[in-house]
Amino acid sequence: MSSGAGPFKRRDTVDRTVVEEVARLLATAQSALFITGAGLSADSGLPTYRGVGGLYDRHDPELGMPIEALLSGDMMARRPELVWKHLHDMELACRTAAPNRGHEILALLEERIPRVVVFTQNVDGFHRMAGSKNVIAIHGDLHDLRCTRCDWRTTVRDYATLTFPPRCPRCAAVVRPDVVLFGEPLPEAPFQRFEAEVARGFDVVFSIGTSALFPYVARPVLLAKAERRPTVEINPSRTDLSDVVDLRLAAGARQALRAIWIALKGKNPKPTRLGR
Repeated sequence: MSSGAGPFKRRDTVDRTVVEEVARLLATAQSALFITGAGLSADSGLPTYRGVGGLYDRHDPELGMPIEALLSGDMMARRPELVWKHLHDMELACRTAAPNRGHEILALLEERIPRVVVFTQNVDGFHRMAGSKNVIAIHGDLHDLRCTRCDWRTTVRDYATLTFPPRCPRCAAVVRPDVVLFGEPLPEAPFQRFEAEVARGFDVVFSIGTSALFPYVARPVLLAKAERRPTVEINPSRTDLSDVVDLRLAAGARQALRAIWIALKGKNPKPTRLGR
């Protein structure tokens, strides 16, 4: 980082005292929960829209409809071609981006802490791409497709070879991404898994790049606070959790996680299996 004077001098916005305290917590933690939102993928170039999985929030200029109506389960049943138009736009944004260092560091932490759970609202699949294994993608993943009629499923790298709306090779029904659209309930299996993990408890709970508007996102932080377990927020903007957490880093996710990782390696020099 440049130390030069004048208008081009870069300012370090990460509170080093807080970074050291967070690194100290992680150095001794046996378990950690990382709740992530659109702010983490923003450092990969994705927009921090609040819509499906934190990727989309605008009006269709042609139809004049809000995205909540277009990206809904009801619209998928009635006009799947309209839904797929916007899903394709979302996938294109993901395709031209990639996991950033923040995603990578969360994957590395799985190698250092015995039990790590990443609970993400994002549908971009970047945690999985970065190497995290214990990921609960509560809103699903754009790359996981399923038939709307039979039990056919597949995972694709991108949508480049798809026709829209795609059809099931088994029964010819419309195929959709296995994501939660507006007006649809959360999938039961991942939510039950998440509830079971929260019931086990964590030594430290992080909220990273999320406004935590949904109760199921804020609840683990509030529960940990009530149980006097350390809580950490990483977000450049203030949220409803900002006055609740024990430690707060008002910085971007990638920048803060990189600083924490460097500090952690200094406290615990044991190398990871990934050799980073």
